[in-house]
Amino acid sequence: MQSPEIILSLIIGYFILLIIISKYTGREGSNSTFFNANKKAPWYLVAYGMVGASLSGVTFISVPGWVESSQLTYFQVVIGYLIGYFVVAYVLLPIYYRNNVTSIYEYLNIRFGPGTQRTGAFFFFVSRVLGAAFRLFLVALVLYQYIFKIWGVSFEVSVVISIILIWIYTHRGGINTIIWTDTLQTTLMITSVVLSIIYISNELNLNFFEFLNSESFNKMNQIFVIDDFYQRNYFLKSIIGGAFITICMTGLDQDMMQKNLACKDLKSAQKNMVSFSFVLVFITFLFLILGTLLYTYSYKMGINIPFFEGKESTDLIFPEIALNSSLGAVVGITFILGLVAAAYSSADSALTSLTTSFCIDFIKIQKYKPEIQKFIRTFTHIVMCVLLIVVVIIFKHKLDRNVIDSLLIVASYTYGPLLGIFSVGIFTTYVIDDKKVLWISLICLLIISAPKLLFYFNFISSEDILGYKFGYELLPLNGLINFIGLILFGRK
Repeated sequence: MQSPEIILSLIIGYFILLIIISKYTGREGSNSTFFNANKKAPWYLVAYGMVGASLSGVTFISVPGWVESSQLTYFQVVIGYLIGYFVVAYVLLPIYYRNNVTSIYEYLNIRFGPGTQRTGAFFFFVSRVLGAAFRLFLVALVLYQYIFKIWGVSFEVSVVISIILIWIYTHRGGINTIIWTDTLQTTLMITSVVLSIIYISNELNLNFFEFLNSESFNKMNQIFVIDDFYQRNYFLKSIIGGAFITICMTGLDQDMMQKNLACKDLKSAQKNMVSFSFVLVFITFLFLILGTLLYTYSYKMGINIPFFEGKESTDLIFPEIALNSSLGAVVGITFILGLVAAAYSSADSALTSLTTSFCIDFIKIQKYKPEIQKFIRTFTHIVMCVLLIVVVIIFKHKLDRNVIDSLLIVASYTYGPLLGIFSVGIFTTYVIDDKKVLWISLICLLIISAPKLLFYFNFISSEDILGYKFGYELLPLNGLINFIGLILFGRK
């Protein structure tokens, strides 16, 4: 068992390294460096770092923990991701580079007007706050469970400490710092999953390929669900949903696009996106394999799923085995470093992109004098930190399912309006009344959310429609409803 003192010393040492990188990459401290790295980021560095940012603590902990109940069916969604990345690379990136935007929602201003830009930024804002909070919730959960709880420190305080550490190393360099720290974080994450697979396989007296042919793996190796179209994880629904999740959560998301827009030109950004997508698919599959190993090992060693707040939490099976089993110090140390790297590689860029979007899309920071701009940016960055703290603490009391599933379900609702608005802008020549866009989008979102809301408030007995269970295909359906609403009711 790894002691809390050892775990905490590893985290402190890791953050000292991040702060050193921040000092080097954030020397200018300018808005241009903070927002787009002066358009000088090497594409291969961005691509490699984006692997860690895309996977995050959700993939690192929640995907392996989900394997017992879903087997490898999440890989259907990952196949959809790959399709989505090509759409982002060859449809969306050319639009952003052609319009020379810093915030991608500036495109909506060019196409429709400032009201639509603020609407797009608003839905991104809600989506990214919730997404970042899901990711931070996981790392705060692990730090609380294995460090702070033992010392009598509350979950809320552990959340505050986590976000203060992120603020310390991102408040000057912004995206320029994050591109470099993401590279370190991706390396640590990949190292952790590979070493965990090797050590657990050895503990089971099997090499990796022998395990893939074992009876234990065969019990958890289902990838495709092809027998029941009504199931929420039916393969076509999962693949289509996965493609649109990527288009929205990457291509229509300032967080992920801000890194791509830091490349020197469109061709570099496209090389980054394509190469990164194949690496991401491979690494995600490794995490699923790790999940099968974790449960095989837990059955053999009699390790139970840990409890959090009185309920079983499959998200804690990986940390429980890494830190409290007989696998040794190497797995424990690399797990902690990989976990912190995975969680903060997405949370730090989320804080930066939220700050960027709020400053450019809402405050119009470019209107102010340079010294005022810097103050606004710094103050906004702090406010975003406080907001994330509040949302993560709310999740502690409200979250009742696996985090990766919860994240994708929420994305199906919050990114739908963005999908509809951008689709009208890109694929039609309609002129939409700029003042109507927000209200039409909110009404369409309410329509798509109606079954879940009625079920939640006990007005109906089931949120399914005639036995049909919606999966992640809810996102393109949400976008389609928004698209139709804007075409029918938004035209001038």
